[in-house]
Amino acid sequence: MAAAPEGNADGSLEDAPGCRLYLITPPVLPKGFADDLARALDAGDVACLQLRLKDAPEDAVKRAVEALMPVAHARDVAFLLNDNAALAVKLGCDGAHLGQSDGDHEAARKLLGERTLGITCHDSRHLAMRAGEMGADYVAFGAFFPTATKETQHVAELDVLEWWSEIFEIPCCAIGGITAQNCAPLVKAGADFLCVVGAVWNHPEGPAAGVRAMNAAIAA
Repeated sequence: MAAAPEGNADGSLEDAPGCRLYLITPPVLPKGFADDLARALDAGDVACLQLRLKDAPEDAVKRAVEALMPVAHARDVAFLLNDNAALAVKLGCDGAHLGQSDGDHEAARKLLGERTLGITCHDSRHLAMRAGEMGADYVAFGAFFPTATKETQHVAELDVLEWWSEIFEIPCCAIGGITAQNCAPLVKAGADFLCVVGAVWNHPEGPAAGVRAMNAAIAA
């Protein structure tokens, strides 16, 4: 696989060059979020959207998928579900992103088939290599900066991105407190995706401005 995947109209991923934006939904979806999402995705390049609703009941996740996945697909943005590969398949998502404690990764790989599998690897080269060996489509490193989205238990350094991008073809994502102001070193170090939450959804001028600011910073 080449450096970074690109969302297609059918939600699949194909190779595309350069670092790209990877959006993660806010922990709690505000009223009218589908409209906010549409405006954000219309504002600039986004590779994929991850629905991340920690501890939400399945019916709530199902409603969110039904509301948001068509918005993403209409804009050629892949739609991934956090934590649960089986539910991702059941709901027709394009793939799943799994943490280290989110079940059996090898079983998830088989279950997902051609769908995308991303795996959180924290700051660990060993975990990343193991993820690659079992067929992950991308690995995620972080947190690179302080973040209010979740409690930071692992802090990653730039050299893990440099090491991975120099040796492996599987794309790597950087996550954790990333903003338009601090992302330049991550891009230079070889990150294929920048995973963001607050930089877009909490942008003072709105999500669309957040996407524009992130894409401008990546391009610069």
